[in-house]
Amino acid sequence: MTSAIAHLHDFGQSPWYDNLTRALITGGGLEQLVREDGIRGVTSNPTIFDKAMSAGDDYDAALRETGAAGLSIEDSYWRLVLDDVGNAADRLAPCYDEAKRGDGFVSVEVSPELARDTKATIAQARSLHERVGRPNVMIKIPATEEGIPAIEENLAAGINTNITLIFSLDRHAAVIDAYFQGLERFAAAGGDLSGLSSVASFFVSRVDTETDRRLPDGHPLRGKAAVANARLAYALFRQRFAGPRWDALAAKGARLQRPLWASTSTKNPAYSPTLYVDELIGRDTVNTLAPASIDALHRGDAHLEADTVERDVDGARAVMAGLADAGVDFDDVTATLEREGVESFSTSFHDALNTLEKRRADLR
Repeated sequence: MTSAIAHLHDFGQSPWYDNLTRALITGGGLEQLVREDGIRGVTSNPTIFDKAMSAGDDYDAALRETGAAGLSIEDSYWRLVLDDVGNAADRLAPCYDEAKRGDGFVSVEVSPELARDTKATIAQARSLHERVGRPNVMIKIPATEEGIPAIEENLAAGINTNITLIFSLDRHAAVIDAYFQGLERFAAAGGDLSGLSSVASFFVSRVDTETDRRLPDGHPLRGKAAVANARLAYALFRQRFAGPRWDALAAKGARLQRPLWASTSTKNPAYSPTLYVDELIGRDTVNTLAPASIDALHRGDAHLEADTVERDVDGARAVMAGLADAGVDFDDVTATLEREGVESFSTSFHDALNTLEKRRADLR
């Protein structure tokens, strides 16, 4: 493989693709990404599925089948989503086997309607896990306050878990605690820790979008918050995955809960299109690449070097201190981003249902 994307492996980072459509699976595009770019995983969310289902007629045949079977629109949505996730997981099974169960995952998210409901999240996460029936599928649960106990329960049940919508260091610390507690409970019940994987999806570009909005034009800290925040998250990861508690779990075969850099396509055209790739390369991490980032990397825009995420951590702390001096309440920034993230996915979920309902009516 000669693609720049594949070179991320040389630096200990696993590139995943932040997109999933039926055409990607049936048309050979996913295999091409694996073969040429070294893609080792796929993530999805309601926004991705809304776009996929509203474009073309790829889902028409399946939608006719679910209608004939008397399924509701929401049940039809989940049937279509889980079919895509399962088929993508089958195509990534060789990566999963090659990585000895440590990579090659496809993620599917619980309904965003459940983001504030712990019990319902636990129930749906287990249902999705059982229905998709692949060992290399991760269930995505948002890192809301109500989601944290659901994350622990999911892991304690031995279910691979992708924790999404992490914006703050405090919430990242809570996610790590839930991971440790879930692993300890799973091990106490006789579970095989070597077969359980998790990633902590730390969102990046949206942090700059919201922080820049609160800074005056031309302020020297514009475009600095997202990378600084992620670098501090990586430092926290390294700090917490060391010491006696982690060593005891690792001795039983536990895997690191890798930080996953999510939302890494650049939103501001004034910034490099590969900013959040170049600056966040690190060992034992994942970067989910949207199509725009893939295109930029193919153009040769990136400047890939080892361990950039570990550079100038003191400078990252100085950025956060400077934001406070500039009057930016970063706790409010991250709380706003979490709230808006849940709302955005909920809107996309309803848009996807509306798309399917209209399409089913047209097919009649």
